[in-house]
Amino acid sequence: MPTLPDPQGNPAVRPPHRPAARPGRLPAAHRPRIVVVGDLVMDVVLVADRDLERGTDITGRVLMRQGGSAASTARWLARAGARSTLVSSIGRDATGRALVAALASDGVTVRAVRIAGVRTGRIGVFVEASGERSFVTDRSAAILLRPEDLRSAWFTGAEVVHLPAYSLLDRPLGRAGMVAIRLAREAGALVTVDLSSSGPLLAGGRRAALALIREAAPDLLFATRDEAKALMGAKREEGLLELAPIAVVKRGRKGAVILVRGEPDVLRIEVPTTPIKAADTTGAGDAFTAGFLAAWMQARRRGVTQRAALRRAAVAGNRLALRHLSKPPVELSFP
Repeated sequence: MPTLPDPQGNPAVRPPHRPAARPGRLPAAHRPRIVVVGDLVMDVVLVADRDLERGTDITGRVLMRQGGSAASTARWLARAGARSTLVSSIGRDATGRALVAALASDGVTVRAVRIAGVRTGRIGVFVEASGERSFVTDRSAAILLRPEDLRSAWFTGAEVVHLPAYSLLDRPLGRAGMVAIRLAREAGALVTVDLSSSGPLLAGGRRAALALIREAAPDLLFATRDEAKALMGAKREEGLLELAPIAVVKRGRKGAVILVRGEPDVLRIEVPTTPIKAADTTGAGDAFTAGFLAAWMQARRRGVTQRAALRRAAVAGNRLALRHLSKPPVELSFP
């Protein structure tokens, strides 16, 4: 895997061969450029065939996959036809190299800051027979991206800079996330934020979480229905518009709801999806986000009205989430 240094000497790993253009695919110059900032980790996925029995064995599968909300979004952005860049931090280890190679093979440009003496992050994902998921996180190098690691050149030409809320938490990653937002604004890019998980976001209390999202001031905010309820309390989903002019509420099997701040009324767009039964829904929300952003930017380029562009984006997001659910990610391979 060739490594091409940027002018500042940081490695930008790209795939050795770009896949041939698919019929109807936009030329590279016309595809939206989207930068994602955040976690690249290994998911150790335990898929149980039946309910756990304490103190004994049950059968199932143990899988090692590329994980991290930011990395999964970047991968699906590339698959959706965007020029996708991931800015992240990993350890100097075989796990980090395998993760970067997997993303590069999907067409993602990876700006990976390699941290000496700390291993690449890992997340344990336990998937119950019902499909319910639980997580044990060991983010390690994933939270050690520093503000001084970022380069303005990485954001030049970007139309969107996307951050999971994880990238606004912890230290020093949270400070790097805010610097990335500043660099995005300087580059003329839109900023989008996904609440990602209510637990980490609300660990310091609802007031602190609200202040953090207000400081980020996203142009568009993604949330699940449960995340919106946890963050906004008794307020309805429309309360998210206090934090961003556009909010997208992901409802899983029920599709998505798009809310747009307006005067005097809020514009509400409901976009259903085709529900399917999936044993593991990990990453489906990231796939939706990627499909939404890629389609939204393409529609905006074509001068489509805001309402039509947002509806197209949600339809594309639903389709990509279904594609993810019908074909789970391949396992990592180690040299």
